[in-house]
Amino acid sequence: MGSEGQSAPGRGRKRRAGNKPGKRKRRAHQPRPSFYIHHTDRDMLLLISNQEGEGDVPVSRRRKEATETPGAEPPVTDSGWGCSIPLEILHGIFLLLVQSEGAVPTLCRLSRVCRRWNQVASSPHLWLRVSIGFCWGDPGKKQPPKTQSKIRETLEWLIKERLSLMSEFSLHHWKTQVPFVVKTLAASCPRLSSLTLSHCTGVSADSLFTAAQNCPELLSLNLQNSQVESPAVLGVLDVCGPRLQRLFLTYSNRLTAIMSSLTSGSCPELRVLELSTEIKQGESHLQICIETLQTGCPKLEVLRLLNLVWSPKSGGRCVSEALGFVHLQELCLATSSYSFVSDSVCQRLLRDSAHLKILDLRGCYRVTPGGICQLPCVDLERLYLGIYCSTKNLALPRTGCSLIAQRWQHSLQELDITAHSYSEEDLAQALNILSTRGSHLHSLNLAGTKVMSPAVRELLSSCPSLMHLDLSSCRYLPRGMKRVYRGEQDIRQCLAALTEELRKELDTE
Repeated sequence: MGSEGQSAPGRGRKRRAGNKPGKRKRRAHQPRPSFYIHHTDRDMLLLISNQEGEGDVPVSRRRKEATETPGAEPPVTDSGWGCSIPLEILHGIFLLLVQSEGAVPTLCRLSRVCRRWNQVASSPHLWLRVSIGFCWGDPGKKQPPKTQSKIRETLEWLIKERLSLMSEFSLHHWKTQVPFVVKTLAASCPRLSSLTLSHCTGVSADSLFTAAQNCPELLSLNLQNSQVESPAVLGVLDVCGPRLQRLFLTYSNRLTAIMSSLTSGSCPELRVLELSTEIKQGESHLQICIETLQTGCPKLEVLRLLNLVWSPKSGGRCVSEALGFVHLQELCLATSSYSFVSDSVCQRLLRDSAHLKILDLRGCYRVTPGGICQLPCVDLERLYLGIYCSTKNLALPRTGCSLIAQRWQHSLQELDITAHSYSEEDLAQALNILSTRGSHLHSLNLAGTKVMSPAVRELLSSCPSLMHLDLSSCRYLPRGMKRVYRGEQDIRQCLAALTEELRKELDTE
């Protein structure tokens, strides 16, 4: 009776509600990883070993893991097929993976499987093309000295032990250690033929000079979006300019000195020249003498002036004497801002370029169809004329698309006329020309044009090779059709919808 409010003899204090009987759970110990790893879309940063990682696991825990639990199932083991493959075949498999995924991180992961795989993955013949981004710490945060030391040690080991036969190296988004990396490459990679430093800070002149001096096979240099002074680039051109074949730079106010060096003949073997600009470009623009550039780089095959505001400089007496770009196969002058490119500029650039295959004039609204058709290019395959800026105050031609189609209907594979003001009749005539005589057209961009349904339907029924069609913002097409079509099945659906629309119109009549 009176014992309800008292605890029974021999029983302890009452437990609080919600507490379960049993031992208190210990917090699981998370061992530190034995390496640091970071993934990006295209590049894998490095594996940094952590020598203290093993010491973080308590000894008692190791013993518990080593002992077998009574009644537990035996561990599942593989059949050992990885150890039975001959080394030559394993090397070939790794080579295919490297060509598809890149040496980093593929070989870094494969080398951790077993000793046999590590032996094959350690072959310098697999580390011919390496691309490295940045992974240590958060962007913008300063690294402690210990982390910087690990970075240097890891890179030095990787370059000396794995990259002795490397030919192509890319470094992306590094803010520190760039001179150390370049100098280490110059000391250990004599076969280096391509060096890319993209979005890097602190690129020193002496490191680039050392690379140009110690790498006699260096043929390609890419310094786009990296902070590098023009004297550093000029020093490289003085050393390896006579053999340099590919040069990629970003526009700056100091680019004039580099262009003067190119036009004076510092790189007579140059095949590819690409000058790009950042998103925010200053008010100043670049002036280029076309004729002196043709004289200084007579073997140029690819010329790209991407989103760059530039104007041609008068060539003087050398205009009639200079030989044009005889070997030019690609010319890209695409821009989304103001453009000085006109018919006369294109004629000066391409007056001797009969073998041109790719012509990109997107945003060059001063160029007319008549001027394009007068170019000496015989078998043009890709022509991009789309306007990707506001056309409100632009006087665009209403005819001429049919002239372009007639000029290159035998060879044209890709055509872009986005936002042009060609009339419905002119577009219909152009598409009719492109759809006859076994057209090789693969891609057609008609976004923002006045194209009509009958012309598109006729084109689709006569061009089985067409795999990309852009009908976005085409005002005269029915609803539901104004989009991008990709692939054979999507193109067939577009043709079926246009055919159904025609049937409905005939039934209505």
